[in-house]
Parts: sequence; structure tokens; C-alpha cells
Amino acid sequence: MAIIEQLGINGPMTATALAERLDETPANCSWHLRKLASHGFVEEAEGGTGRQRPWQVPVLGFSWDEDPTSTTAEARQAARAMSDVVLERATNRMREAEERMGDEPEEWRDAQDRSQTLAWLTADELREINLAIRELLTAHVDRFADPGKRPEGARLCELVAWGGLTYFPGVDEA
Repeated sequence: MAIIEQLGINGPMTATALAERLDETPANCSWHLRKLASHGFVEEAEGGTGRQRPWQVPVLGFSWDEDPTSTTAEARQAARAMSDVVLERATNRMREAEERMGDEPEEWRDAQDRSQTLAWLTADELREINLAIRELLTAHVDRFADPGKRPEGARLCELVAWGGLTYFPGVDEA
């Protein structure tokens, strides 16, 4: 995940450059890059050969299906593991940011927010909300590929959202 994150944030990088950022060996990064490529998570980028070969993510962001009726047990297990890793990494980054927030300018302290809510929704309403949230979350993704589109003062921010059924003991369905 750290390799995918670095490639998504910084653009194409070689195994050696990734190794320096991640405090790993180039051989270890190279092995992981090949393994990630075999599953479509990364691909070779233009502009290099051999050890100077850069790698890139084919798309920014992830989406995966945990529908128990549409995949094999192995695929469902992999999707759950992926969810766990992605959410844990995002939560850890949020906690670290909160610890550092006291050192940030007031405008950044005021700009951040945490929110959570529960709502009684139909499946269509939940789908509509999730699509609207996805549009908001991806509205500025083009700024990764083209740093010239980043406004002055822009900083890397993380937006995480999920919308799905929730289960509380003693609460019946509508």
C-alpha cells in the first residue's frame, strides 16, 4: 500500500526512488512492484529501462466490491483485507495529523472537519448519496497529474467516506 500511495502522490518512480522514500531496499521494492503489476495495481511508465524503469499507478483511488454473492470466498476475503488495510492506514494518518494540528496555521485548523451521521435510507437513496460523495471526493484528482492546476497554498489532504448499512443491537429494520 505504501508503494501505491507514493506512486499516486508523486507520480512515476523507480524502485530505487521508492526504496529511498520507504526506507526499503531497491530489490524489495522491485519485487513488490512486479507483484503489484501482476494484479494490475501498478504498471510500467514511459521513460526508462532496466533498473531505471519507472512505475506508475494506472488510476488514482480505489474501489472494490465486497458483494458476497458476486465473487468467490477468496475474493471476498481479499476485499475485506483490502478494506481493513486502507481504513487502518487512513485512520493512522488522521490521528497523526490531529497530533500535529496544534502546529498548523489557524486557517488549516479551521478548515478540517470530522462528521458522522446515521440516516434511514432506501437503497436508491444510499446509492445516490454515495455517487454524490464520490463526485466530490474526486473533483480535484486532476491536480495529481498536473501540478500546475494546484492553487497556491494547496496541500495534500485526505478525504475518506463510506456509506453503507449499519447494524445496531435492538434496532429493527424499517
